[in-house]
Amino acid sequence: MDRHSLALFIADAPGLDFLNSVATPVDTPIDWIPDGEGLLDWLGQAKFVPEEVLRDMRSRALPGELDKVADQARSLREWFRGFVRQHKGRPLASGALGELEPLNRLLERDDSFGRIELADGALHLHSARRWRTPESLLLPIGEALAKLVTGENFTYVKACEGPSCTLLFADHTRGHARRWCSMAMCGNRAKQAAHRERAKAHRH
Repeated sequence: MDRHSLALFIADAPGLDFLNSVATPVDTPIDWIPDGEGLLDWLGQAKFVPEEVLRDMRSRALPGELDKVADQARSLREWFRGFVRQHKGRPLASGALGELEPLNRLLERDDSFGRIELADGALHLHSARRWRTPESLLLPIGEALAKLVTGENFTYVKACEGPSCTLLFADHTRGHARRWCSMAMCGNRAKQAAHRERAKAHRH
């Protein structure tokens, strides 16, 4: 994979976009977080972490330190993928809380605070975070996963119906009829396959 290739952000939910940071959109699996540099690149593309923080982390991290954080990110991703695949397609029950303990432990490490700032000529309360260590890069990911669990109706969390596609998405369409990660990828391939089948049936 080209280190700077564009990641996929088609899920309509940032927490699911994180799960889609490893995907098989066509035939070959792609992992956008293979190492520490890949993690920084993905976090920048996702706008989870300000660019100046990423530059600072890159300059002051010890050798191998960011790679270890990327390992943790991939472990978090696979654990949470299992949770989503188990619960998607139906409302999330209160009994799921016990399964989310690893996520709560991550959220407890957050070092965030509020700041009053001027924006558009008025005072606003903004959230800020102290980025003390490279591991703090996991915190906005944890926040996105927590928002998915608490703010998304899991009835409409779906897996793409493409035969080899692994992408997940939140179906926010009217009528909740979305079937594909995107029409440009799996949707078009399905239409072409259906067209070939009809043509074959017509010939016979």
